[in-house]
Amino acid sequence: MGDSDPIPGVCAERAVDAERAPPEPVPVHLGLGANLGDAADTLRRALRALDALPQTRLRRASRLYRTPAWGVTAQPDFVNAAAEVETALSPRALLEALLALERAFGRVRAVDGSDRWGPRSLDLDILLYADARIDAPGLQLPHPQMHRRAFVLVPLLEIAPALSIPGLGPAAAMLDGLDDGGIVALE
Repeated sequence: MGDSDPIPGVCAERAVDAERAPPEPVPVHLGLGANLGDAADTLRRALRALDALPQTRLRRASRLYRTPAWGVTAQPDFVNAAAEVETALSPRALLEALLALERAFGRVRAVDGSDRWGPRSLDLDILLYADARIDAPGLQLPHPQMHRRAFVLVPLLEIAPALSIPGLGPAAAMLDGLDDGGIVALE
């Protein structure tokens, strides 16, 4: 492969190998959500668990927000939040750690993805991994739908008001065009 050839599975703008750990810790923004059981307590416990991940520390977290269900609306409202962590884990290793946390909190994912929009005990999404652009199997960064979801942008902008989404621009400008759909801070 020549110097100008793209790396397979990685976008060319800020090419990051999903499997390679960064040379030093990088900021990562995460979305958290739950709508089963005591969702607010689940998110508080999940934030503590994020801080306990190897080579990772929680830098800041938003307030918790009650948000109407999105996608499949015939289910309980969600509680959502955003967090910024600093990690030395690779994007793939971080994703695997987040999926393990979801399982530890009782989340079972359907193999065929049929429960994608359904109720969940915990949902953890990598929204941004520094300024990386990744398009690999099971991992797309920035999160491909984050700019279309007020329930993601409202808590995210609380902790990072000047945030810019690689390839798209200022997150605040994207929120301006969205209906907040009744998002209410709980704390």
